[in-house]
Amino acid sequence: MSVLVFAPVQGGILKKVALEAVSFGVRLARSRQSVCSVLCSASASADTVKQLLDLGVSVNYRVDHDLSDSDSVTYYMAQAAASCGAQQIVVSNTYMGKSVAPRLAVRMGIPLASGVIDFPQASETGWEVRRSVFSNKGYANLQVQGNSCVISITPNSFATESHPSGEMKTEHMVVAKGAQEGKIRLNRVDRVAGKIPLTEAERVVSAGRGLKGPENWHLVESLASSLDAATACSKPVSDMHWRPHEEHVGQTGITIKPDLYIAIGISGAIQHLAGVSSSKVIVAINTDREAPLFKVADYGIVGDAFDVLPRLTEAVQRFRAAHV
Repeated sequence: MSVLVFAPVQGGILKKVALEAVSFGVRLARSRQSVCSVLCSASASADTVKQLLDLGVSVNYRVDHDLSDSDSVTYYMAQAAASCGAQQIVVSNTYMGKSVAPRLAVRMGIPLASGVIDFPQASETGWEVRRSVFSNKGYANLQVQGNSCVISITPNSFATESHPSGEMKTEHMVVAKGAQEGKIRLNRVDRVAGKIPLTEAERVVSAGRGLKGPENWHLVESLASSLDAATACSKPVSDMHWRPHEEHVGQTGITIKPDLYIAIGISGAIQHLAGVSSSKVIVAINTDREAPLFKVADYGIVGDAFDVLPRLTEAVQRFRAAHV
């Protein structure tokens, strides 16, 4: 028995969600006196391989494929699982993971526990996992029968921990040409350069119609830059084309779970809260003291964004300069 983790690589390095998934997998394997294996692209750098060793990985399955489409990932994960006898499969609950996890579960004939936010606990018939439900308004405890399961973990729910194993075996997977091809082919990947991806950001600065127009977004970007944060927006803002749709957070946009979420000029409709309410700390800035977002915010500032933002940005820059 072992644990197998999919570790996506981008630009030769492990993505943040991959580090979380691998760390979770190693912890899961150790709790069952087992070992953790990973599947990653052969494009992984030497530093990335060392990272896997430091995290406690025992076997590294590498393939000469960029693993950027769900068909290929599903195929190679199934092959690696058969090779190492994996009973627990771990992926991150990203766009890719949401596509791969159910396919693997069906292909391997084992249960699927998606969106897991807490470490599994042993039960009489197997084990129990927790996930958030109803747009993060409640929790559900799932009973998994038996030992086998595909687990997709919610990004930013688990800390990355190092458990050096001392030795890691590397196996290169060689597959017959065309064997991994499915019905879906990835023709092109367009990546935004020079920006922190929202799904990996630890801090996010977001704004709504309270900014009054795209020409004022430099205030948001200045604060985000001072905090090393990603920028986001509400749905009306993306609908009006003030900001690109990939920055829209909410029920119909991207669901995020950063350490810090700053919402500026956003009232906090239920659809928006569905995508951001799992943030560890929420700061709301709004002129309307009755704005719904204040009810869930950890900190609130009742004031005009055009007055608050420059002063807040200056305070952050001053603080960071003093602590360099």
